Amino acid sequence: MEKLVSKVFITKVDELPENLGKRVYVEDGNLELAVFKLANGDIRAIENRCPHKAGVLSEGMVSGEYVFCPMHDWKISVVDGKAQGPDVGCVKTFEVTVENGEVYVLFDGSGEASAPLECSHSLGNTIVAGKAGE
Repeated sequence: MEKLVSKVFITKVDELPENLGKRVYVEDGNLELAVFKLANGDIRAIENRCPHKAGVLSEGMVSGEYVFCPMHDWKISVVDGKAQGPDVGCVKTFEVTVENGEVYVLFDGSGEASAPLECSHSLGNTIVAGKAGE
């Protein structure tokens, strides 16, 4: 059976500062995302709360493919959502696509991230992103 995927507009590429986060609400405000445009042009969307103490990740510092939680400096991958050792945990990441300068997050029919990956100490699931030039 084919999975239904919904595409939700979240921002425009030119509204995303490079290497800084942007807080975005989707699903009628029930889901808060941190959206990042990395130096390499990739755009990533993750759940906007650290698995440690729920720090606001969109306010963290970005280095490469990682964001550092502003509360306790946990290093979280914006690619797979996993905290880097020695810390343990992860956040949901969401697949995004870019069309005509607009960024969309993709959800499957259940409202979950469109391609989840299991994480043993997690707030959720994960996956991929798009490039600003797509």
